[in-house]
Amino acid sequence: MNELVYRNETTLRAIALVLSVIIWLLLLLGTVGVLLVYLLLIALFALVAHSALIAHLRGNAIPINARQMPDLYQRVHDCSRKLGMTVPEAYLVNGNGVLNAFATRFLGRDFVVLMSDVVDSMEDRPDALNFYIGHELGHLRRHHLTWSKILAPAMFLPLIGAAYARAREYTCDRHGLAVCENPEDAQYGLVALAAGKRRWRAVDLAAYGESAGKTPGFWMSLHELVGDYPWLNKRHAWLRALSAQQRPRLGRRNPFAYLLGLLLPRIPGLGIAGGLVVVAYVAILAAIAIPAYQDYTGRAAASTAMTETAAYRHAIEQYGISHNQWPDSLDALGLAPFAGDASVSGIALGSHGALSVSFAKPPLRGHVLQLTPYVRDDAIHWSCGGDVPSRMLPPACRGQ
Repeated sequence: MNELVYRNETTLRAIALVLSVIIWLLLLLGTVGVLLVYLLLIALFALVAHSALIAHLRGNAIPINARQMPDLYQRVHDCSRKLGMTVPEAYLVNGNGVLNAFATRFLGRDFVVLMSDVVDSMEDRPDALNFYIGHELGHLRRHHLTWSKILAPAMFLPLIGAAYARAREYTCDRHGLAVCENPEDAQYGLVALAAGKRRWRAVDLAAYGESAGKTPGFWMSLHELVGDYPWLNKRHAWLRALSAQQRPRLGRRNPFAYLLGLLLPRIPGLGIAGGLVVVAYVAILAAIAIPAYQDYTGRAAASTAMTETAAYRHAIEQYGISHNQWPDSLDALGLAPFAGDASVSGIALGSHGALSVSFAKPPLRGHVLQLTPYVRDDAIHWSCGGDVPSRMLPPACRGQ
């Protein structure tokens, strides 16, 4: 049974698990547990959506059991027994031209669904249906559906998420091969996905398997690296090699494709388009968020400057009232020089009582806010000058 697991699946799952645990912990700590509320809401939404699928199957599909479709039921039963599994609930649905099958799990129950076009296309080679059944049973036997939820954070990461998804498909192909009496049944079942429900009979299996040995170019390598499924000819080459107890001859991917693949997050089912959408979305957010954040930090630093200069401005006002003139130095006020803090690096007193505030960090580092006292209507006011951008000025300076 261990030979049914593709060589890289366990390793990739372990890596994804470590990364997912780290990401989950960071998210939980970063949101102070609020993430749990969102996860519960998402889980509830997923439960309702999944229940719709199960309700649809039970209300519209044909159940595969001892009374309905007994020949298909016997195949599902035999394949399950060969893999040491409990027989899942099985259904036949109208494929509308789609050659496929899928497995799902709902509230502890396993389901396998066969598309009618798959069944119809294999009338000349009915044992090839075992490949489809075994492939879907492989997903259930390896608990891929459960692991997908646990490993959700890592599944969106570049390269690792898609690599694990492809490894699962290789594993399930091995399960499909294991339940076929004749290895060619599995091979023909797989090539039908490429050639269609009629022309699969005319496919030269050896030639199709050999096509995977050609070295793929940059774009072909890139699209596979960010895709959820290996190329069909590579999957077929593995089936032929396993049947002969050999290793397949596969072309090496272009190394530059890995470099670009590192920049493209995985979006399930969308391949390279999903990665590009994420990159574009992040770029747009960055273009909006970075300037907005800089403005926010600039305004915060300018407001801190007003707070830090409050004692100096009060002392200057008192000096002006007492001496009928503005002080020219901090010594005249009896105040110690400003020691500096995280936002404001220095406060200097110039002529005519003007305070010059310099800043410690971006975006206002290198800029100066100048606060100058003046008298109007027998009261002392302060004007704002210097080269601080107007959008970052504190509220007391705006409109002057």
